Amino acid sequence: MLISKNSRILQNFKENIKGPSPVDLLDRYILSHFYIRNSMYDSFPPCLSVSLQSSAKYLHKELPVRIAHRIKGFRSLPFIIGCNPTILQVHELYIRAYHMLIDFPAIKDQEMEARYSKLVQQLLDDHKDVVTMLAEGFRECRRHIQDETLVRNFLDTTLTSRLGIRMLATHHLALHEENPDFVGIICRRLSPKKIIEKWVDFARRLCEHQYGNSPRVRINGHVAARFPFIPLPLDYILPELLKNAMRATMESHLDTPYNVPDVVVTIANNDVDFVIRISDRGGGIPHRILEKVTDYHYSTAEESNQDPRMNNLFNTMTNSGPQSGPMHGFGFGLPTSRAYAEYLGGSLSIQSMQGIGTDVYLRLRHIDGKGESFRV
Repeated sequence: MLISKNSRILQNFKENIKGPSPVDLLDRYILSHFYIRNSMYDSFPPCLSVSLQSSAKYLHKELPVRIAHRIKGFRSLPFIIGCNPTILQVHELYIRAYHMLIDFPAIKDQEMEARYSKLVQQLLDDHKDVVTMLAEGFRECRRHIQDETLVRNFLDTTLTSRLGIRMLATHHLALHEENPDFVGIICRRLSPKKIIEKWVDFARRLCEHQYGNSPRVRINGHVAARFPFIPLPLDYILPELLKNAMRATMESHLDTPYNVPDVVVTIANNDVDFVIRISDRGGGIPHRILEKVTDYHYSTAEESNQDPRMNNLFNTMTNSGPQSGPMHGFGFGLPTSRAYAEYLGGSLSIQSMQGIGTDVYLRLRHIDGKGESFRV
């Protein structure tokens, strides 16, 4: 019913897609907001209120375009999938967000900017469970999926678009805060070692809660490296990779849970990009499933002969990070991490030594490096 009532969406959508594409508009935004160069590290703009209004005006124009594209994506799904109640609920969330954003009046002063920021925060909260809802919805109708490529393309586009929207929105909200280490969501001197340690502690607590022990994690390589980067994508990807490494290690040593090999994380930094390698000795990924682990809804938990005690370990993940809800068993962790890495101009690759362990390589471009920076 809600979709049939929204005839105005089609009109506004058609008008939006005739203008500059989201990528074209964002190219301009990157130059002034996200494409960091030396001048942006020094200080906030002289007049913060003017900067906030400019940022809000950009979002006011850009967010409806991006959300309209997502509505079009949902409408392109096969009928039987698009009618799934959970997927339809996400679709309607986007329609509601579109109306709320497109109906908001032009931003002309600081008071309007404050009201708009409040709306943006509300929408971020409303959409925090979208990834989990999509995972549930597609799992419920998986038997009806005939074209896996169509679903993969839809989920890649939807999830990466969601990441981009959240990065832009969170960046605007963060501009209100005076943090000497950040410009919006961009950390001036991000330490990969520190952010890895944060998520190592999180994953180890989960293991220790279940087993009374967890793999020790050693971090080596360029541990002193610091550079400007956005922590948000790493906060999505690192918990998934560390979780997988620890789960594999514990599952392959169930008989000796207090004597397990270390997980080793290596940092490599250069002028163009940086690489984080996570190495475990969890037995590796069998040949027959190696190519499937980055497919949506394929979970190694379904293939493993795991101890029943393991079933609930990572299902008890709390909403401690940006990712909302449990990912273990949904088969969304690795494919989503891969999509995020590629969206940011990087890659996620897996090398498995069957019978020994697995190395996962996360490669991401610097935003101030010699190579071309990524586009949000």
